Amino acid sequence: MRSPLIAAAGLAAATLVAGAAEASYPVVWPLMRAQHYNWHDSYAHTEYGRPVALVVPPTAQMQTTYSWGVGSSSISRIDHQFGRHYPGPGPFGGPFQPTPVWPQSTTQFGVYHVRSAW
Repeated sequence: MRSPLIAAAGLAAATLVAGAAEASYPVVWPLMRAQHYNWHDSYAHTEYGRPVALVVPPTAQMQTTYSWGVGSSSISRIDHQFGRHYPGPGPFGGPFQPTPVWPQSTTQFGVYHVRSAW
């Protein structure tokens, strides 16, 4: 009596877990990651007073960031991509930090990679 009950509970749990899992193609992963964070960091470009997008080809996938110290460079993904249509004016993040006098990383210059539209 006990083993059919345990088997039924295990089957129900497996069904719930399988229903919550979602598979997607690797092409969609950057889009999904880009929905959870901004395309820029908290630093502003010195001349413009806000972050600036450095437009790269749509096939670019990685960027290199240089900084001081032992781990002086890192490679990261470029997830954000411009769309084909202009969405209209929207809320822009406010106060950005100015570029430090002695920057420690290339991200502190306020220029960030964004892929162009297809």
